[in-house]
Amino acid sequence: MRRLDQLLSNLGYCSRREARDFLKKHAVTVGGKPARNPSAKAAPADVLIDGEPLDHPDGLLLLINKPLGLVCSHEEREGPRVYDLLPERWRARNPQVTSIGRLDKDTSGLILLTDRTELVHKYTSPKHKVPKLYRATVDRDLSPELIPLFAAGTLVLDGEDAPCAPAELHLFPDAPRTAELVLTEGKYHQVRRMFAATGATVLTLHRVQFGRLTLGDLKPGTFREVTESEI
Repeated sequence: MRRLDQLLSNLGYCSRREARDFLKKHAVTVGGKPARNPSAKAAPADVLIDGEPLDHPDGLLLLINKPLGLVCSHEEREGPRVYDLLPERWRARNPQVTSIGRLDKDTSGLILLTDRTELVHKYTSPKHKVPKLYRATVDRDLSPELIPLFAAGTLVLDGEDAPCAPAELHLFPDAPRTAELVLTEGKYHQVRRMFAATGATVLTLHRVQFGRLTLGDLKPGTFREVTESEI
């Protein structure tokens, strides 16, 4: 049970200060009875707004195919944001919808957004070693010698002391400048820096898979909800 004004505010319908006016403007019921008092306690399952149940009262988990040019930041001054793809109400939720890890604006592909803090920890904690698959193109042919180098767990990136965790590199004989790389950690710009350490510059980078989740046929700039059975 939560206060009605807190519930409406957490789910992005209005601020707590605006709750009284919201109740006047909308047909809000609790257990079938009209709700007038914003401080009244209510269970989310008992609340209807204009005849509709509350919008995702148990939290959001979204899979987005991030296009190039969007940042995973809440700061508007940093440019177009991945959050701008979401409905306005979802952007007003508290806890705030945030990305699980980040993709920079020059990287496209799979990113997860959620307001469930326990999932952020689950997917980003190093101890869980969630695999992430990236597809990259670089500016030169890639040598098969990179496969054991990346797998050894001995590659130290510029400016760091600890080596990268072992990573799985797959090369394509018919496309020697294309590679797929599976990481279980998330150092800053790690894929780009790993290839840079071998003398190659990444030209395009796309995340294809995150744990068991894949993009499937999801188009760039669109999203879908992730079900509990998928996580």
